[in-house]
Amino acid sequence: MGGQACILYGAAEFSRDVDFAILASPGNIAQLRAALAELGAEVIAVPPFELKYLRRGHAVHFRASTPPEAAGLRIDVMTKMRGVDPFARLWSRRVTMEADDGTPYEVMSLPDLVQAKKTQRDKDWPMIRRLVEADYLNRRDDREAAVHNVRFWLRELRTPELLIDLVSANPAICRELKSVRPLLKFAAAGDAEALADALWQEERAEREADRIYWKPLREELEQLRRERASGSAGTGRRHVE
Repeated sequence: MGGQACILYGAAEFSRDVDFAILASPGNIAQLRAALAELGAEVIAVPPFELKYLRRGHAVHFRASTPPEAAGLRIDVMTKMRGVDPFARLWSRRVTMEADDGTPYEVMSLPDLVQAKKTQRDKDWPMIRRLVEADYLNRRDDREAAVHNVRFWLRELRTPELLIDLVSANPAICRELKSVRPLLKFAAAGDAEALADALWQEERAEREADRIYWKPLREELEQLRRERASGSAGTGRRHVE
């Protein structure tokens, strides 16, 4: 669901870590612990690797130590994200991609990945733009799923010139979605300057919503850090066994 997924979708060339959306159930966590143990993975920050933190929306961070080719790899796991559907729905919409050696990878669907990346982080917004732009340029001539694709692009494209062209070619669908994404009125008018400003305002609103969402979670993390520093949080230093 992170940088590696963006690579598979063709919008990135490199990622230093691997991010997973997981099912937060006792049985699944047990299997994940076993897999992490094979990598010699240790929790590298708060919170500890416990279901209650995953279910509240925290990410748990690990660093792998074995085998040599995985040494130093950072692995982040989450089960709940702002504005993103529960795991069962994400799984039902997943995309299976196959590597050159035949290895299958279960990847979050593009619309879900885009939604998950609407965060406060500066690096996520250029990635959203590249993800949707690449999908549009690669599939705009796909007539079989044209309406489905057009609706997604109208909701998520962040490139003014492409959005203006798309609206011009699909005025009826644009009218349907104006209540969902009001800035489409600027695209319909061909006003690139006003559209660019509206896209920035849209991004700012998402960043602020993410900041508000994370505020109590960050406060909880800070409390966990203080407890760990004082030695009162026994699980704060626990390694995966």
